[in-house]
Amino acid sequence: MTGDRPEIWLAVETATPTGSVAVWRDGLAVETTLRIQGAHSQSVMPAIDQALNATEVQPHEVSAFVVGSGPGSFTGVRIGASIAKGWAMAQGTPLFAYSSLLAVAAGCGPCGPVCAMFDARRGEVYAACYDLTAGEPRELLAPGAWRIDDLLAELARLHLRPAFAGEGALVYGEAISAAFEAATLLPQHMAVPRAGSLLWLRSVAPELGRVAEPQGWEPAYVRDWKVPEEKKQR
Repeated sequence: MTGDRPEIWLAVETATPTGSVAVWRDGLAVETTLRIQGAHSQSVMPAIDQALNATEVQPHEVSAFVVGSGPGSFTGVRIGASIAKGWAMAQGTPLFAYSSLLAVAAGCGPCGPVCAMFDARRGEVYAACYDLTAGEPRELLAPGAWRIDDLLAELARLHLRPAFAGEGALVYGEAISAAFEAATLLPQHMAVPRAGSLLWLRSVAPELGRVAEPQGWEPAYVRDWKVPEEKKQR
């Protein structure tokens, strides 16, 4: 509570073709999933209006805006970031941003280390590993773009045997199972980052996501972090 006013948080996640919008008002009040397939800009703002109307919230009453910061679809991440920055600057609302890969891991619950993966095409994935067994997230492998074989080799080098979640884990399930005997591939309903998970992250780790200067903030595209060799060969 802020004085006599309830905490009302709005979250938007647009890093993958399945986007979502959620509102927190003394707990998760509403969450809407959007199968947007490239039409993020046409779907997100109406979904925000619908979520606020459903919870009888006016835009000026939102006390925190929470956004998935990528990586993922370049267009989706960029649009989500633009909406978040525009809202924060226009309304003076505090902005919080969390990795969309962390949102996937958060949606898996405290099941031990989780490697969240999005398909980045051409044999590459966006990936990161987290442990949430203690409540707050602990980063084991920072978000980056990897060739799938290089990622699996790096996890072995770090002696990590995580569960695997996300669209990338579904696409490369055979490679994962070949590299890790009895690997745990979490089910499809855990494959997408959810706005509701972003709200949970805001509740348990606010300082991790706090954006001090929204105007200068940029999302995490990370496409070239782990693939410099390919660029040199071109």
